Amino acid sequence: MDDTLPTHVQTVIIGGGSIGANTAYHLTKLGHTDVVVLEQGQLTSGTTWHAAGLIVAGLLKSEAECAIYTHGRDLYANLEKETGISTGFRDVGYLQIATNEERLHEMRRVAAFMRRYGINNHEVSVKEAQDMFPIGDLSDVVGAFLIPEDGRANPVDVTMSLTKGAKNRGARFYEGVRVEEILASSGTATGIRTASGHTITAENVVICGGMWSRQLGAKHGVNLPLQAAEHYYLITESIPGLPRDLPVLEDPSTYTYYREEVGGMMLGLFEPGAAAWKLDGIPDEWQFGEIEPDWERVGPDLEKAYSRVPDTMNYGVKKLFCGPESFTPDLAPLVGPTPELRNLWVACGMNSLGILNGAGTGMVLAHWMVDGLPPIDVTGINVNRFSREMATPAFRRDRTPELLGKLFGQHYHNENYKTARNVKRSVLYDRLKQAGAFFGEGNGWEQPDWFAPTPEQAKVEKYSWYRQNWFDWHAEEHKAAREDVIVIDMTSMACFSVEGPDACALLSRLSCNDVDVEPGRVAYTAWVNERGGFEADLTVTRLSDQKYWVIVGENSAGHTEMRMRRHILDDENVVITDITAGRCQINVHGPKSRELLSRISGADLSDEGFPFMTAREIDIGYAVVMAYRVTFIGELGWELHVPANQAVQTYDLLMDAGRDLGVRNAGMQTLNSLRLEKAYRDFGIDVDNTDNPIEAGLGFAVKLDKPGGFIGREALAVIKAKGTPKNRMLQFLLKDPEPLIYGNEMIYLNGKEVGYIQVGGYGHTLGAAVGIGFAETEGPLTADVVATGQWQIEIADEKYDAIASLKPLYDPGMRKIKC
Repeated sequence: MDDTLPTHVQTVIIGGGSIGANTAYHLTKLGHTDVVVLEQGQLTSGTTWHAAGLIVAGLLKSEAECAIYTHGRDLYANLEKETGISTGFRDVGYLQIATNEERLHEMRRVAAFMRRYGINNHEVSVKEAQDMFPIGDLSDVVGAFLIPEDGRANPVDVTMSLTKGAKNRGARFYEGVRVEEILASSGTATGIRTASGHTITAENVVICGGMWSRQLGAKHGVNLPLQAAEHYYLITESIPGLPRDLPVLEDPSTYTYYREEVGGMMLGLFEPGAAAWKLDGIPDEWQFGEIEPDWERVGPDLEKAYSRVPDTMNYGVKKLFCGPESFTPDLAPLVGPTPELRNLWVACGMNSLGILNGAGTGMVLAHWMVDGLPPIDVTGINVNRFSREMATPAFRRDRTPELLGKLFGQHYHNENYKTARNVKRSVLYDRLKQAGAFFGEGNGWEQPDWFAPTPEQAKVEKYSWYRQNWFDWHAEEHKAAREDVIVIDMTSMACFSVEGPDACALLSRLSCNDVDVEPGRVAYTAWVNERGGFEADLTVTRLSDQKYWVIVGENSAGHTEMRMRRHILDDENVVITDITAGRCQINVHGPKSRELLSRISGADLSDEGFPFMTAREIDIGYAVVMAYRVTFIGELGWELHVPANQAVQTYDLLMDAGRDLGVRNAGMQTLNSLRLEKAYRDFGIDVDNTDNPIEAGLGFAVKLDKPGGFIGREALAVIKAKGTPKNRMLQFLLKDPEPLIYGNEMIYLNGKEVGYIQVGGYGHTLGAAVGIGFAETEGPLTADVVATGQWQIEIADEKYDAIASLKPLYDPGMRKIKC
C-alpha cells in the first residue's frame, strides 16, 4: 500500500471514519482538494460502523450546536443527489418525552430557541405521542415534543457517500495505513510517518482518529482529553406489526433511546455509571470489534429500558451489542488548531454523536482551515479549552462513568459534575468549606458557588428550574455586596506574566484598547480577530516598561495563552509565564471595602491616592500584595493578588477585621447576579467569536485611532462607520419579580421576536430577574426604539413584560465605583 502513497500533500487526515470523511468532503467543497485520508484499518472500522445513526437534535442550547446539527441533517438528506450513494436518511421524526414537570419545563424553555434556528421542535399532546409510538407505555408521561424532520441514517452509507463526494473532487483515501508519528519542526507539524516508515510531508495534519486520537496526540505532547467507554444497545427479534417508520423516542427517565431496527426494536442505553474501556490505550488492531457485554452490570439499566416498551419483553433478544465510543470531560467535541503544534488540527471526541454532528464539525473545521477563522462560535468546542490534568488516567477513569448518563439525562442550569472533582483548589478551600461554601466546578477549579449558614447545610436539596434552597442565602450575599462588603475567592482567574522588550508591542497588537500606558495602569480590553469578532475580554496591566499581567477567566485561559504565543513575531523577545498557581486572587468589594482594607493596610486607599483602574503593591498585615482597583460587580473594591503562601493569613485578617462591617463570603452565583445588574460582559458566556465589541456595547474600550492599530481594527472601523447598529446587546429586567431567566429565552419587541437572552440571573437589588442579550431590528436600534418599545421575554411558552436598556440599570453613572 505504501508504494502508492504520495510523498507530499496539502492536507493529510488521520482517520477514515465519519469525521475524517466529513472533513475531507468539506475541504474539497471549498476547493482544498489536495487531500489524503489515511485509515489504519478499513473505512468505518473504528466506531462508525456500529453507530446507531440517529439524526435527532436533542435539546440544543447554543447557536453553534444548532448550526452544526442542521447542517448535518440537511446534508445527509440530500447527499445522494450529488454522489449517487444513499445515506439511508429517513425523516421518521423524533419524540422527546417528559415524565415530570421539571423536564417538561426545560423542554418548553429550549424549544422556542431551537425553532429560532430552524429546528421545528414543538409540543404535542401525550395522546398524540402515544399514537405515534404505539408500542410504548406512556402512562407516566406528562408532556412530549416532536421534531418531524429528524430521523435516522445508515452510518456506513453516510461515510461512503461522503467519501465518494470527496473523491470526486480529488481527495484520495487509503486503507491499511497506520500513522506512527506526526512529524514536526520548530513547533510546526510538517507531515506524518506511517508504521512502515513512509513519510508524507504536508502543510496541514488533521487528527480525526476517534478514540485513538488521545494516544496519538500524547506521543507529541498534544493534549486531547477523551476516553473510550462501553456503549450498549439491545436489538429484539422481529415484532409483528412494528411500523418501519416508527419515530425515534428519547426518554431521559430511562436513559434510553428507542427505534425500529430491521423489524425489531432497538433500545440504546446511556446509562449512569458507565464503564471506561482501555484506559491505557486503544489497540491499533481493533477493527469492527465488539466488547463482551457485562450483563450483570447493565441488567438493571436494561430492566428500566424495557419498562418503557414492556411488550418487547415477549420477544427474544437478537443482539446485545457493546462497543466503544469516546467521550470528553464536558461532553463537547475537540475541534480546531492545537496549541502545541502549528498546522496540526483536530476533530475528535464526538461523545457518541459522530454521525449526528460529524458533518457540521467537518464543515466548521474546513472553513477554519481554508478561511483562517471558523464560521460559527467555537468557544465551547475549541480544543484549547482544557488543561492537561483532564487527560490524566485518573481523571479519565473517574469522570467517564458519569458522562453517558449526563449526556442523556435530565439537566438543570446549575448542576455540576460529581466525579473527578478537586482537580484544582485554592489554598483557601478549607477555610471556605468551613464557612459553608457549596462548590461548583470551573475548568477543573473548585469554585464557591454560594454559602450556607453552616457546612452541613451546604447542599442542593433538590435541583430545579425554579428557586432552590440556597436562593435566599445567595440574596443575602448580594445585599452585602451592595450595602456592606464581601470577599470572593477568585483564584481560578488565570494570570499570565508577559515580559520582555517586545511585550508592549505584542499586547498592543492584540488589544483594541490602548495598553501602552504608564506602569500601574489597568486597561480593560477586548481582543478580536480579523473579522472583528471577540477572541477574549480581559484586563492588561502594565507593571513596568517591559512587564505586564494579563488576567482572564478560567474558561478562556488556554485560548488566551495560545493567542498570545501564536502572535509573537519571529524577531520579537517576549516571555509568557502562567503564574496562576503561585498566587491567590481575593476580591474585596462593597461600599465598606475601603474601610475594611484601611484597617489592615498602611497604603493610601483614597480615591486620589489609589484611583480607579490602577494597580500597585500594598501591604496587608505581613504580606505584600498586588492590588487592582477594579470591579466586575459595580461597587467600590479591589482585586488582591496574594502570594499563595500568605493567602490564608490575608483571608483571616480580612474576615476578622470586617466582622463589625458585616463582611460576608460570596460565591459565583452572587458574582453573576451582581455583574448582570451592571450589564458587564463575559467572553465565552454572553459574547463569543461571532460578536463584536461595537454591537456588544463595548465601543468605549476600542481605540480605533491608537498608534500602530491592532488586529481587527479595519473590520471594527467598518462596523463603526455604519452608525447605530441594527444588532445590539441590551440589558433586560422583568417587571414581574417571580419568573427566573438563565439564558436562551426569546426577546420580543412590539410582538416580534428579535433575539434571545444570552445569560440571566436574579437582580436582588433591582427586584427581579435580569439578563443581557442581543436584539436585532430591521432598522437602527436607537436609544429611542429601546426606550419606547414594548419588550417581552418568553419563558417556557409564557411572555413577560420587561424593561430594556442600553445603559446599566444599576448605577449607570458609576458613582459607586468611582468614590
